[in-house]
Amino acid sequence: MNQPLMSTYPPQVVTFVRGEGSRLYDDQGRSYLDFLSGLAVTSLGHSHPAVADAVAEQVRTLSHVSNLYGTTIGPEVASTLDRLIGGPPGKVFFCNSGAEANECALKLARKFGGRGRHVVVSAYGSFHGRTLATLHATGQPQKHEAFQPLPEGFRHVAWDDLDALESALDPTVAAVLLEPVQGEGGVNPATTEYFAGVRKLCDERGVLFMVDEVQTGLGRTGEWFGFQHFGVQPDVVTMAKALGNGMPIGACWARDDVAAAFEPGDHATTYGGQPLASSAARAVLQVMQQLDAPARARRAGQRLTAALEALPGVHEVRGLGLLLAAELVPGIDAKAVAAACLDAGLVVNPITASALRLAPSLLVSDEEIDEAVALLGGVLAATDPT
Repeated sequence: MNQPLMSTYPPQVVTFVRGEGSRLYDDQGRSYLDFLSGLAVTSLGHSHPAVADAVAEQVRTLSHVSNLYGTTIGPEVASTLDRLIGGPPGKVFFCNSGAEANECALKLARKFGGRGRHVVVSAYGSFHGRTLATLHATGQPQKHEAFQPLPEGFRHVAWDDLDALESALDPTVAAVLLEPVQGEGGVNPATTEYFAGVRKLCDERGVLFMVDEVQTGLGRTGEWFGFQHFGVQPDVVTMAKALGNGMPIGACWARDDVAAAFEPGDHATTYGGQPLASSAARAVLQVMQQLDAPARARRAGQRLTAALEALPGVHEVRGLGLLLAAELVPGIDAKAVAAACLDAGLVVNPITASALRLAPSLLVSDEEIDEAVALLGGVLAATDPT
């Protein structure tokens, strides 16, 4: 059958038609336990009633007027994000995705640095988006080749290596862009020593420290933002994914003096911060605060980590909160295991050739954790590591 969609994704072996909480249902009526959350997006689970009601009410009230005019919800969401980030006061730019949030950060860094100081340094193994600029910021050279020449002004250094970073900070550098946990790079957490050292180097050189919280932000790691594990304060923070629980919204926060580099006309987006998406974000943040989402992620993450570590076939577990990777014993193919898990009714994904990523809803129950681990254990028991 000829598909009308561009072939930018692998063939899709399952078609989902409905979701509720941690459950997905396909077009054949089968139920699946979702431990991927749409790539860490549906952090409150599927079809959360508070979010659904907020969007339904908003679309009947006011869905879009453009950023030429004011609306009421976006500023409220921005104030909440500013408070949750902590530290000095800042300003927020709303957009539609994580890549767009990082594009905003990259442009802001160039404007703040001034002509001749435009380079952004990021880490090998990082992932920052699929636009041409965020693709070049992404420290995965194999993803670059098909789209060369990419925009200039990007430099990559080894992850968790302060000496490598220091050697890269010449006078052309405007900013350092890092993830607290490298998500697409294999779920590799930073350390307190690394982030503290990066903050110190940036302060010494007058360089912005920008933190990509697109996958880690809003409770997933056990803090509101991943950088908060490490006792540092970034200059710029980007986020998306969980902010809308499935509605497309992203945000770039910057402390006041950095945000002031932008003037009217420097950056814009048609849909960013429009009432429909903002209503979802407001509801998400309200529920997350009411339920103390970071605490839930910490507790559930501890349970899931301990259960995974006890499975034969799992070599180690790494990550923070409910953003985890189960590294399989040598010889086990993570892609084959993920496919078998899907057949068994569990949604996970192979983040590397030897590791599975697990990112369930922050509202996942103990019973759902136990069920997911039992399903994975059954698949691993039937897998021959040789």
